[in-house]
Amino acid sequence: AVTGAVVAEELGYGDAAIAIHALAPRLFAYPILEMGTETQKASHLKRFTSRDFAAATAALLEPRWDFDATDLRTQAARDGAGWILSGSKSAVPLGADAEMILVYARGAAAQSNSPDGFAGVEGFLVPRSASGLRIGPREKNMGLKALATHEIILDGVKLPPEARLGGEKGIDFSRLMSESRVALAAIAIGVMRAAFDYARDYAKERKAFGAPIATKQAVAFMLADMAIEIDATRLLVWESASLLDKGKRALKESYLAKNYSAQSALKVTDNAVQALGGHGYIREHPVEMWLRNARGFASLDGIVTI
Repeated sequence: AVTGAVVAEELGYGDAAIAIHALAPRLFAYPILEMGTETQKASHLKRFTSRDFAAATAALLEPRWDFDATDLRTQAARDGAGWILSGSKSAVPLGADAEMILVYARGAAAQSNSPDGFAGVEGFLVPRSASGLRIGPREKNMGLKALATHEIILDGVKLPPEARLGGEKGIDFSRLMSESRVALAAIAIGVMRAAFDYARDYAKERKAFGAPIATKQAVAFMLADMAIEIDATRLLVWESASLLDKGKRALKESYLAKNYSAQSALKVTDNAVQALGGHGYIREHPVEMWLRNARGFASLDGIVTI
């Protein structure tokens, strides 16, 4: 997990949208690797071992203002030995291209071993060809313009019993959420670093009243605060990832890291825009893009994983 966090940070430094696009198949593959049955592993994991990019994803977020991962409205109802999924999901990366989608839904609480408020959250392996599955048009987001996200509608999607991730044992959803939050926070660090580096270099070159603006106390202190936020966030992320590597619970630590990263990313990228002054507001410089991308980290739970 620590190595994954380092990789996610570097990808985020390059471009957050491309990072999430590249890591989206892990949303499908890693839950199967960690919690799938032997049959599920044999059936699905082989496609992710070739050099070719295998489009797959997961669907967690729902299109409602009061979304809460502990209170999913997408329902999984028993249908004999199988299941019927009903509901809708939003912000699904690669939604239009994915061959398989891991859909999280509310099942029977007694059938899940996920504690910490996530009891009853189940995962289901849904093929793109499933009857009743509809993919909405590409969403128009404020940031992450290079990332295609879609709404998906599940209108009575019938699934066989083997589609339930983990079989009768189910899943530990709190661990999956911890891994996702660590990944998202790590990508946010990459965005913060990119914005800081650009603003620092600009401040060293831009002169006002005969001296670089980086020598002005207001700008210098702002850059110092940005550097502090980046390092503080990275330590929170690495602490959470280290716990995951040790097989320990990291729900609280990953939640704190994710929340802090969302606040810090917004602060650092906004300061980068401020450091460039009027130039920060035009598309000639990328800081305005990083600010728009940073705005989304607060609401993108479950959109990427390490």
